Amino acid sequence: MTDLIGSWIGEWASTLTAGAVLLRLGISLLLSAVIGWERASKRHSAGLRTFILVCLGSTTAALVDCFMLSQEKMILPILSASVLVGVGILSISSVLYSSKSQIKGLTTAVGLWACSTMGIAIGIGFYTASLGAFACILLCLHELPVLERYLKDRSNHFEIHLELTDRRRLQDFITTLRRLGIRIDDIESNPAYIRSGLSVYSISLTITREELERYKAHSDIIKALSTLEYVSYIEEI
Repeated sequence: MTDLIGSWIGEWASTLTAGAVLLRLGISLLLSAVIGWERASKRHSAGLRTFILVCLGSTTAALVDCFMLSQEKMILPILSASVLVGVGILSISSVLYSSKSQIKGLTTAVGLWACSTMGIAIGIGFYTASLGAFACILLCLHELPVLERYLKDRSNHFEIHLELTDRRRLQDFITTLRRLGIRIDDIESNPAYIRSGLSVYSISLTITREELERYKAHSDIIKALSTLEYVSYIEEI
């Protein structure tokens, strides 16, 4: 298979010359900086520096593997494999479970791992794959959330974080939901708010009434429920 972008740049870019090494490190720095900037602009825990360091580390590992393989000092790309495992472990450790029963940081964690694989592709000189991966990663992180929110808001199923001023009013809230045509699939009391003076729950819901399915977005339903006098706070999770 011929690397189209590598062929366009020139044969020198496919070898381990000093110029090719600097080119690959420069591409790694540039592409990871763009992805890191996108994450940092949305105030995620892993931002510009983290993505750059992960990608540069992966690119360097791939370069060293290529050199060792060319010198017949290695039969497998051990460093690249180790980096992927290491970044995977690092990514898992960055995932948090919030007090509102939400998983935080999962997309950023997977983005780090994907950026690492992109760095390896850059390091071995597979420019077409690395630029294609860059475009896909950036599309997923920057553009798809809009579509994801739209599909989520049109789903019959959703979850809410509910804070009540009095736990005895939970039955009133359940009755209100049933009258609206919303089925309760699961209710969990949130222990993180013990002694706060609030009764906090994570509730899974399903819209069963046709007119709600067709004309009401989740945000409209939540806005209406927030007007109940005993609801201190409510949001979709």
